Formats: sequence, structure tokens, C-alpha cells
Amino acid sequence: MSYERTLGDLRASGYASRSVKDEMRSNLIAKLRRGERLFPGILGYDETVVPQIVNAVLARHNFILLGLRGQAKSRIIRQLTELLDEEMPIVAGSEVNDDPFYPLSAYGREQVELLGDETTIGWVNRNDRFVEKLATPDVTIADIIGDVDPIKAAKGGHDLADELTIHFGLLPRANRGIFAMNELPDLAGKIQVGLFNIMQEGDVQIKGYPVRLPLDVMLVFSANPEDYTARGKIITPLKDRIGAEIQTHYPANIQLSAAITKQEAWTTRDGFEDFTVDVPEFISEIIEQIAFEARDDQRVDKRSGVSQRFSISALESAISNAERRALITGEKDIVPRISDVYAALPAMTGKMEFEYEGEQVGAARVAKDLIKGACGVIFEGFFLGIDFAPAVAWFDEGNKLLLSDNASAEECVGLLDSIPDLIESTLVALDFNKQDHAKLVSACEFVLEGLYAQNKIARNEDGGFEAVTKAKRDRRGMIYEDFTDIEGYN
Repeated sequence: MSYERTLGDLRASGYASRSVKDEMRSNLIAKLRRGERLFPGILGYDETVVPQIVNAVLARHNFILLGLRGQAKSRIIRQLTELLDEEMPIVAGSEVNDDPFYPLSAYGREQVELLGDETTIGWVNRNDRFVEKLATPDVTIADIIGDVDPIKAAKGGHDLADELTIHFGLLPRANRGIFAMNELPDLAGKIQVGLFNIMQEGDVQIKGYPVRLPLDVMLVFSANPEDYTARGKIITPLKDRIGAEIQTHYPANIQLSAAITKQEAWTTRDGFEDFTVDVPEFISEIIEQIAFEARDDQRVDKRSGVSQRFSISALESAISNAERRALITGEKDIVPRISDVYAALPAMTGKMEFEYEGEQVGAARVAKDLIKGACGVIFEGFFLGIDFAPAVAWFDEGNKLLLSDNASAEECVGLLDSIPDLIESTLVALDFNKQDHAKLVSACEFVLEGLYAQNKIARNEDGGFEAVTKAKRDRRGMIYEDFTDIEGYN
């Protein structure tokens, strides 16, 4: 592509100005006709969110994304730049991306009037046409719109009311581009009025001086539904100017959630070529199910949500604990176990906001309950119809098993082999070699955790399993039993 350097050359090239919304609409239509994937890397929105965004762009609407945390709102907004032209001509030196044919600022108009077709043209990349701001209560009109700059006035000998004395804020600098405001309800009301006024009327008052700024900008916002609806912190005139309200959501099922986590989580552990990382399918599903359990748990605040980062961080932390074990034992296979999921509690507890009941019992207790519930759900999916009665009977006879998360796979296999039919019944449902001890230990520990979730055996914090008394087994609401008073577990 050739880049013209003067206004005359640009005019001769046949370049035609168009608004940013027309530009995005045209490029979107071209992508749709070519069958290109929109918003690559965004999973689970193809049938829900993406069509609504397409409709908003086709309609040339400003829009807002409403969703709980961790629903890819910011990532979607940042990918909107792909709908802009790769390069855009401006009056060189313009702070507000002046259109060479229709300059907006006093500087741009002066350049064109003075130099005519010899006006120097600059080119702006699509990524530099995106301006993003996080709304906070301390944001001012000067930040967003602009302010009078007395230094400019003094150096140029201008009156303070002269447009040439203005220091432009973020919104004017996004002219002919995309302006994104995250967490819009947190923006002070008077700043929202400034946004509305410049969108509606194209003018604003800075320090009492009226300034015409008919900006050409695509406005995109994000917000939490609770802030947007319940607290009503977006002023009505601004709401009315937002053309589309698009709801984002969490993944609809475990498989999709696991695919997102696999895409985003750091699991390769580069730099250790002698190690291999292998995450069993049931471990991945358990971690995703924990997030689903948390979103449904009455002790977790649903208004804050449980983001996809919960699963991503939990998986990375579980792999790290397995990596630590491999470094200690000298093993080459990094295979996470259920004990590694428990070791990932610090990566989970900070990503949940709790209701009163959750605060009372504590974040760690809630997280352990969620792990137990998730293991029970996934266990039934893998081992439906398989009888582990001999293993349960072994515990009922008074036997106990303590698996340390620092123990090697060889050590654990020796202990697990003493439980009747445990290994054999486990391998019926899971297709891998019995000699793959790292996977075998992970699978057997999963079975024991599943039996614990069904209240057929008991578990303590150190990973110890033993029989459950009849009284405890009848308590279907039992979540966790502490066996620190049992000999060998203190």
C-alpha cells in the first residue's frame, strides 16, 4: 500500500473520507462475506454475544457489554480494532487525528488553509486509533475531554478562550477511532454528562469557554450488571445514547469451559525439556466443575461472579504443585492429582466474594466443600455403574490410607495396591497403561475422593482416608470431617 505524503497526492489517489462507524461497518461486511472468524480466541460466544456485536456495528451503534468479571469483555473490545482500516491519513501533527479533507481542530484548519494541497499527511495505524480508560471516581473532565493549558496560551500569545490553548483529553484524541470506557457506572455523574453532551451536541465547556468538538468516534463501554441496573449509576441521557446493550455470560458447559482454560492457562512449563506435563481429563473437568459449583453456591456472592480466571489459576497452581513434587522426587512426569487441586486453594479463595454465611465459615472451608462437590459430580460421570464395594469394605475393616502430595508415584502405588480391586476397577473406566504409575495414582486418588464425596469413606486435610461411621454416613449433608484426633493423623 502506498502512503501519500501531501493533501494533493491524497486527493489525486481518490481517497474518500468516511466516518469511523461506516469504516467499521464496511470492513465487517467484507469479513463476513469472506467467512472470516470474528474475535479469534473468544470461545462460547459465536451463537450469543458475537451476533449481537455484529448487529450493533452494522447498525452503527455505540454499545455496552454487560457481564460479570472474567467474561472476556475487555478482550472483545480490544479486538474491535480489527474492524478498522490498517492505516488512516491525518493532518500531520494533529493531536485529534484531523481528517485532511474535513479538519476538526483549529490546528488542522490552519494547516489546510495555509498550505492547501501541500499540507503534510501523516498515517496512523489501526492500533493507535484505540483509546481505553478505566472509569474511576477520580477521573475528571480534563482527563476525558480536556482543559485550558496556560503554558500553550503564554507561548503562543493566545487568549485563554482561544481553541489553540486547549490540552485535549482522551476522548478527542480518539477522534476517528474507538473510545472504550471500562466499568462505566463508576464514572462520576458530571463526567457522564460531559460524555453525553459531546456525543449529542458535539460541544463542551472547558473552564467556562464553549468549544465545538463534533467528534467522529465509536464509543464502547463495559459494566457489571449489578452496577448498571441495581445501583442506577449511569445517567438516563447517556443510557439513551447507547445503541445496544449486550449481555456476556460464563461458559455454558464443562467442555467449553475446559477449552477456554486450556487455551489461556500456562501448562507447558517451558525450559524443562526433561519434564512432560500431562493433565488427566478428569482433573481438568474437576477444576471447571469447581467453578460451576461456586457460581451456584449460596455462600458465594453471585453479583460478583466467579470468573474464568478462577479455573485458569487453579489449573496452573495444581500443575505447579505437581511440578514441585517431580522436582523433589526426581520424577519426569508431571501429572496433577486431587491433592494438587487442594494445594491450589490459594489460587481459588481470592477469586470469590462471599455472602455472610460464606464469611462465617471461611474461604478455605467453602473452597474445600466446592472441591468435594465437584469431585462427586465428575466421579459419577466417569465411574457410573462401577462397584467399589471391596475398597469401601477395606476401609470399614479399620484400615487407613494416607497419601502425601510429596510422595512419589512408586510409593503411592505400593500403598494403593493394598486396597482390594481399587486399581483394577479404576482401570475399567480409564484407558491407560497400568504401568503409567503417575496417571494411575492420580486416577486412584480421584476414585477415593469420589467415594469421599459420596460419604462412603472419610478424608482429612492431609489426604488421609478411612471408614465413615454409620452415624456420619447417614448425615447426607456432611461436607468435611476432621480426623486430627485420630491416632496417626495429629
